[in-house]
Amino acid sequence: MHRVLLLGAGKIGRMIARLLVDSGDYSVTVADVNAAALDRIATRTGVSTLAIDAESRSELAAAVDGHDSVISALSFYLNPLVAEVALAAGVSYFDLTEDVQTTRRVRDIARHAREGQVFMPQCGLAPGFISIVANHLTQRVEKLDCVRMRVGALPQFPTGALKYNLTWSTDGLINEYCNPCDAIHEGRRMEVLPLEGYEQFSLDGVRYEAFNTSGGLGTLCDSLEGKVRELNYKTVRYTGHCNQVLLLVNELRLSERRDLLKDILEYAVPITFQDVVVTFCTVTGRREGQLVQYTDARKIYHQKIGDEDWSAIQITTAAGVCAALDLFVAGRLPNRGFLRQEQVDFNDFIANRFGGYYDSHIATRYSSGAALGGQTTRDTMDPSIQREPSI
Repeated sequence: MHRVLLLGAGKIGRMIARLLVDSGDYSVTVADVNAAALDRIATRTGVSTLAIDAESRSELAAAVDGHDSVISALSFYLNPLVAEVALAAGVSYFDLTEDVQTTRRVRDIARHAREGQVFMPQCGLAPGFISIVANHLTQRVEKLDCVRMRVGALPQFPTGALKYNLTWSTDGLINEYCNPCDAIHEGRRMEVLPLEGYEQFSLDGVRYEAFNTSGGLGTLCDSLEGKVRELNYKTVRYTGHCNQVLLLVNELRLSERRDLLKDILEYAVPITFQDVVVTFCTVTGRREGQLVQYTDARKIYHQKIGDEDWSAIQITTAAGVCAALDLFVAGRLPNRGFLRQEQVDFNDFIANRFGGYYDSHIATRYSSGAALGGQTTRDTMDPSIQREPSI
């Protein structure tokens, strides 16, 4: 049985533990500094628990000992130390980070990996699944032109001016809204500003907005540089949200006071487990001499698993990292060094018992053309996306 150390007993950590334990193929130990969180996860899932301070190298090293893999569901800034400890212990490493600098640091650490030891960051939703599906769609064309990726974790019942509820890491959300964003424009790799590149689109009768945010492209700029004219990622929200965030982040300059911004958000914006994850990926390019477009769009909803209600962002994020681990253990991924999300075969991912949550009874799928092997359902997307310039 594959032995997993899961760092973090928060919202996403609880879901990861639930999925891995229920599979029956993993021995899971959960480590966290929060004793109450550990008691809760042990009661609900029966996992072993360990109280540690993840900022302590010695405590991390002692916790990692005796395991085959470590999954970090911690805040992004803790992950480089976890990766260093994993390297020294000879165990494989998986995380959920959206932070660009953290991923670069993990990639540097992975250069020294042993045979059978991998380092795979960004294993969640975005980056994560969206990179897998985008890469899959690019293979449908002979000459690639444009890749657009849009993802949002949204309340199913929006209220207030923000039309938003906290559904995942507040640190990660602030990073997305405040950090520079990778992109490729007219064949040239560059950084663009967050909260710019505003556009609107419709899906299933609902109007959404999207705008630049940081981290969602993962490593696709590295993989597609020199092969694509346009590559960009934007976060999806209900219309009106962007203007409110611009007030907070730019006009009130809370991007310079991120601890204060986090305190405001966590004090005033409630958490919800009644949410929906929207993914929308479009690829254009030349095939048999014609300019063609392939699109994959999905809505994944919250659901009850066991006797607990789980949010869509918990399900999709945990499913991503659990599928990555599962595919690695099954020998479906390279077995040494740094792994990119786009190295995961889409069909392997969707066929996986965890990845299948993206294609299950809780997921509504919309695809145009035969981009996904002819399994088209219904295409309700507005073909005329209204955009402002991205650059």
